[in-house]
Amino acid sequence: MVKYLISFSIVFFFGSSVFSQAPQKLNSAEIFESIEQLNFLGSVLYLAAHPDDENTRLISYFANNVHARTAYLSITRGDGGQNLIGPEIRELLGVIRTNELLKARETDGGEQFFTRANDFGYSKHPDETLDIWDKKEVLKDVVKVIRTFQPDVIINRFNANSAGETHGHHTSSAMLSLEAFDLAADDSYESYNLPPWTTQRVFFNTHWWFYGSREKFEEVDKTGMLSFDTGVYYPSIGLSNSEISSLSRSMHKSQGFGSTGTRGSDMEYVELLKGKMPSDGKNIFEGVDTSWSRVDGGEPIKTILEKVQKEFDFNKPSSSILDLLAAYSLIKDLKDTHWKELKTKQIEQVIVACSGLYLEAVAEHPYATEGQNISLKLEAINRSDQKMTLKSVEILPQKKAIDLNKDMANNKSVRDQIQMSIAVDAELTAPYWLEEKGSMGMYKVQDPDLVGNPVTQSAHKVVFNIDFEGTTIEFSRDVVYKYNDPVKGEVYQPFEIVPGAIVDIASKVIIFSEDQAKEIPISVQVFQDSVAGKLNLQVPQGWKVTPEEIDFKLNTAGDEAKFVFTVSPTKDQSEGYIKPKVVIGDQYFDKSMIEINYDHIPKQSVLLPAESKVVRLNLVKKGQSIGYIKGAGDEVPKYLKQIGYDVTEIAPKNISTGLLQQYDAVILGIRAYNTVPELKVKQTSILDYVKKGGNVIVQYNTSRGVLVKDNLAPYMLELSRDRITDENAKVSFLNKEHEIMNYPNKITEKDFDGWVQERGLYFPNKWAKEFSPILSFQENGDAPMEGSLLVAKYGEGYYMYTGLSFFRELPAGVPGAYKLLTNMISIGKNDFEIKLKR
Repeated sequence: MVKYLISFSIVFFFGSSVFSQAPQKLNSAEIFESIEQLNFLGSVLYLAAHPDDENTRLISYFANNVHARTAYLSITRGDGGQNLIGPEIRELLGVIRTNELLKARETDGGEQFFTRANDFGYSKHPDETLDIWDKKEVLKDVVKVIRTFQPDVIINRFNANSAGETHGHHTSSAMLSLEAFDLAADDSYESYNLPPWTTQRVFFNTHWWFYGSREKFEEVDKTGMLSFDTGVYYPSIGLSNSEISSLSRSMHKSQGFGSTGTRGSDMEYVELLKGKMPSDGKNIFEGVDTSWSRVDGGEPIKTILEKVQKEFDFNKPSSSILDLLAAYSLIKDLKDTHWKELKTKQIEQVIVACSGLYLEAVAEHPYATEGQNISLKLEAINRSDQKMTLKSVEILPQKKAIDLNKDMANNKSVRDQIQMSIAVDAELTAPYWLEEKGSMGMYKVQDPDLVGNPVTQSAHKVVFNIDFEGTTIEFSRDVVYKYNDPVKGEVYQPFEIVPGAIVDIASKVIIFSEDQAKEIPISVQVFQDSVAGKLNLQVPQGWKVTPEEIDFKLNTAGDEAKFVFTVSPTKDQSEGYIKPKVVIGDQYFDKSMIEINYDHIPKQSVLLPAESKVVRLNLVKKGQSIGYIKGAGDEVPKYLKQIGYDVTEIAPKNISTGLLQQYDAVILGIRAYNTVPELKVKQTSILDYVKKGGNVIVQYNTSRGVLVKDNLAPYMLELSRDRITDENAKVSFLNKEHEIMNYPNKITEKDFDGWVQERGLYFPNKWAKEFSPILSFQENGDAPMEGSLLVAKYGEGYYMYTGLSFFRELPAGVPGAYKLLTNMISIGKNDFEIKLKR
């Protein structure tokens, strides 16, 4: 908990505050830092491909040491990565990583932007990346961010000349940046009807690892580079820039990027790509006026704010308010709309901080539905000697004004309770990029004004109109919900607009391994009182469902009930989708609501179509009981249960040979040897189980980072970064007679149709002769890879290592993946002569 308190205390940039639900309460040191930033008119845009690609040392350095407006443009939301903290993948993981980035920026002082590009998974070449992304559209988005943010400097994380050497997304991000640098200044290039903007220079944030070693980097000619010591110490908060950077980096929890802070000198280098090289090798803003003099009408503002900065009283910040009000009035009269809007928001927050002004609008419930009336509790308190009056409040978006005219005496809270009406056509709270189905490489966003934004901003706000002795300022606050948790204390969460009802199926994939009917429970939850309606279930052609419709009635908002339909599959193999729908009066509801709730990001709800894939699969199994040792956030056990296995999740501390011997097979989850420290000492028991006749299946581990055990297998096995990213890559059978390919289910090439995102990842590239490679994949004319599935006899049992992405294919309902994994579990239990080809 201490770590989170620290992270909130180092936020200097107010642009990040739209993400926090709790009001900011800055101390004097933080207020002074914000005044310094108010007095600096320069901007830096950092650009890379994914969440966690950004260099938090540089972002924090420019935001907190240089006091520049600093932002990170992540081309994607990281949807194609893996999740180390939970089961969410794809779109839901993208929501998590989006919010982790916002927490990182809240920590290091930056802002955050995105494009519409979808992280479709690992890509080996930028040509593939830019084709799938739709280069023209992503480039348009990058130009929009540049023209909106108006950076003086752009810094790329990756090298544009690295095609084929690294992740295609990485190289593509740098290539897009260089093109956008030119196009943003070209008045003939159209991007969302925004005027052109000329960035002064663009750099590549190079590092010794791009050269292979520190020694080689020492020998590099650095005349085209600028260097910065980002290890600077900030006495006002008692942290080094590197420590802030580590706190920011540690917000990427779903990627396992917790970072330990460091102290001392920490050099960063940027290499000029376009623009004029600064002559002194230090000042990245050379040639750019970063004072108020760059703005027409800025000189008097500069004079006032320099006085505020020079005379700031750390014991009485409110003594600066009158000067700040004078500067505020001048800023409001500026003709330059960019700096006017930006600096108005900043100075408003400085005034709030100097006066200890606390403003809050809290809803009585965490959610509301369209057309509903809810009660809001308002609180406003002035904790300074500055005279002020709460003239009125305005409720948005209904634009309802309420006159109050209440004096705000020092430390005397002003409280009120008002009613807010939710429009019958109010937008539901949901990530804007998920509202419509996109393509493999691009999200579909109907509202062009939203493109680039990190999240959907709440439309429901309360504007507090406060008079400061003749100067009236409108302070806008999102409506929030808060409650007291017995352990956590005061907890804030977003106030959400939800549909009148939601409907859900527990499993997103349902496998029918026989032609017998299954009972499918459907849950319905309502968010209004006294709701009566009907529930029906659409099934694929040839399938049957009974009953056709179910009547229901729920009495209280929040009530949930489950109803059961009986679904009968076709006799032959087939697949499709079942879709429940709730009908209430003349409205229907067909969305499910997934709650994402982790301590390090705000609680939120995601609305997605309510549907489940159903697969009729002719499947034969040998063996029934499976022991599963979970790794990092996979749901494979749930889907093994779908096809009739008895699955027991084994606590790592309980692993013993005796315990394992009760199972027909033991499966280790993805990245178990990266994330389960107990395996270092439990490996002996696992291998002993194999030796005595057990089957062990080890799913992929990454070679990047720490393996808790160097030797994963009973024989030599070396992991690599080899992967097959094309889900349609050609498959060849290296050992057609092998038991896994034939029993109890015949595996054919057709079983590799319909795979999603990839074939697999982190395949071994070296193994002992005792292993038999089963499959070979080839893509893009590259050499075939044979390490996706390796099988070895060890004692009386079998050890299997696979990089195949079962953790993606089973939740996607890929029939062939179920057949192949079933055969792996069944090995050694089939009645035939085993002939292993080595």
